[in-house]
Amino acid sequence: MFDLLLDAAADSVKLLPFLFLTYLVMELLEHGTGKEISGRIKRAGKFGPLWGGVLGVVPQCGFSTAASSLYAGRVITVGTLLAVYLSTSDEMLPVLLAESVPIDTIVKILVFKAVIACISGFLAEAVYTGILRKKEREMDIHTVCEEENCHCEDGVLLSAVKHTGKIFFYIFLLSFALNAVIGAVGEERLAGLFLGVPVVGELVAALIGLIPNCASSVIITELYLSGVISPGAMLSGLLVNAGVGIPVLFRLNRNWKQNAGIIAALYGIGVFWGLLAELAGVVF
Repeated sequence: MFDLLLDAAADSVKLLPFLFLTYLVMELLEHGTGKEISGRIKRAGKFGPLWGGVLGVVPQCGFSTAASSLYAGRVITVGTLLAVYLSTSDEMLPVLLAESVPIDTIVKILVFKAVIACISGFLAEAVYTGILRKKEREMDIHTVCEEENCHCEDGVLLSAVKHTGKIFFYIFLLSFALNAVIGAVGEERLAGLFLGVPVVGELVAALIGLIPNCASSVIITELYLSGVISPGAMLSGLLVNAGVGIPVLFRLNRNWKQNAGIIAALYGIGVFWGLLAELAGVVF
């Protein structure tokens, strides 16, 4: 029990800087956003998927958490959110480095994921606004305050601290629960679900990747390095591995139907690119 609490605390504490900076920026926008600043953010949003895909490569799941919070306040678009989710992959990079994988291989995987994230983000944005005729809502950071029952009139710094504390506690409880479940099921049994079967491997890997815990990215990466799963299955699993960004999205964004659509799109995109990589014979 103590080890589970320790692991959950370690997983949560590393997110604190990202959480605080995210909510500090959001509070600054909430208290001081005029038409000029709103316009700049809206214009910059057109290139959001590019920035999301590039920045998400940095090995910190804090980016997906920050992206979920920013999307809940409509600071970023759905395409940018998906780009961050697809680009980030929790513990993949530390595992690759620990296993002494050649640097050129690591760079190839990171670039591959970043390019896919950028392309998919822009395409998702085009489908959302062009084909589905959906409109991105105006920036409304106050909805996050309402969801968290915070008193944002307390000032920028104190409000940011309150938001950070509440989400930190939520992530801690979630991490503890997931660590307990994975510990009970066993990582070997979880790994045995892959079976190395074509197509099924990509489908299952993407499902495992959706688990908001660092264990999922570790399992997928280690299985690939051991030759148990194919490059396509590895890619599918790591593309959807957005960490705790997904539960934070459900915690802060009130539209559960929209959230479900985002996760379905994330899963479909991950499986699609994994299968395409498999058919194309991509190797890393």
